[in-house]
Amino acid sequence: MSSDFESYEQDFAVLTAEVTGRIGKVPKLVGDEKKQMVANVEKQLEEARELLEQMELEVREIPPQSRGMYSSRMRSYKQEMGKLEADFKRSRIAYSDEVRNELLGDDGNSSENQRAHLLDNTERLERSSRRLEAGYQIAVETEQIGQEMLENLSHDREKIQRARERLRETDANLGKSSRILTGMLRR
Repeated sequence: MSSDFESYEQDFAVLTAEVTGRIGKVPKLVGDEKKQMVANVEKQLEEARELLEQMELEVREIPPQSRGMYSSRMRSYKQEMGKLEADFKRSRIAYSDEVRNELLGDDGNSSENQRAHLLDNTERLERSSRRLEAGYQIAVETEQIGQEMLENLSHDREKIQRARERLRETDANLGKSSRILTGMLRR
């Protein structure tokens, strides 16, 4: 199994190296060459995603004692994939800005900066939203656990109160029986 994983790793490394090189070329190309390069990079990114999925399946089949090492490698590959996709997105933005500037005859440096800034802010907002959702989920789970604990404590209190009441009744009965026995002994 690990040999399949290592084979996928090698394929992933070669593919990501090719994608990185092509992403760097995208802003320098013009016209149809640029369109074709963008299409090729999209195709290769999809192949890389599929390789990651295959590697994840292989990791799931690895025995638990050696799975940790492979899991950490998978995390780094996923981070690398995310970085590649972000770089590609930036190069495509530059590409679409150039097309717009050609059509409008506009100097788009400020709009490119604004667009990059907006993308960064959007990513931050998405990360914050995910954190808030995770925090909300934890709060809901904590509330449910608290409710369950309160119910358990309520049941325990009822049991203790019933036991205390039985103890009082037993004590009263013992007092009566003690008086009766004392009275019988006097006669």
